[in-house]
Amino acid sequence: MVVRLKKWKVGLYIGRFQPVHKGHIHAIKYALGKVEELIIGIGSAQSSHDLENPFTAGERFTMLRLGLDENNVDRNVYSIIPIPDTKVHSLWVAQVVAYTPHFEVVFTNDPLSSELFLEAGYNVEGIPYLNREIYNATYVREKILSGENWEDLVPKNVVEFIKQIRGVKRIRDLAKTDNPYKKPKK
Repeated sequence: MVVRLKKWKVGLYIGRFQPVHKGHIHAIKYALGKVEELIIGIGSAQSSHDLENPFTAGERFTMLRLGLDENNVDRNVYSIIPIPDTKVHSLWVAQVVAYTPHFEVVFTNDPLSSELFLEAGYNVEGIPYLNREIYNATYVREKILSGENWEDLVPKNVVEFIKQIRGVKRIRDLAKTDNPYKKPKK
């Protein structure tokens, strides 16, 4: 007789991870407590080098690995898959399904993602936030821009990686008004 200790076999958690912070690690560990295997989707995988999405999918993949390794998360219980956006909400779930192995539950606190996956027949579970006011990527990027301490908000290995790839300079350069890649305000 097989006894399953987890509610679901495979779950999905999607984030942009711009950058990976301690809240992401908390969410992943929470989800792993509910499933045997977790698929981590790098959302907006096609986006990089703009102020909201300064890092490439490959850089975010590396940040996830570094942060999870630092927190002793076994690499055998998760996989990381880049998932590009589609501009049509009604097609997004189908695109996610096409890019990922089969999953039974989606972990998200995003209302739109929740609704789209529920409409497609998936189980959806929220994740308890870890100090959401400080553990969010927008706040981390704002701290980097203002020259304030941001290093305490992300795993140490991720801090070193961001510095190694000159991520702080990249974010600050992207914020300059004379940046040729900066999107014009509408």
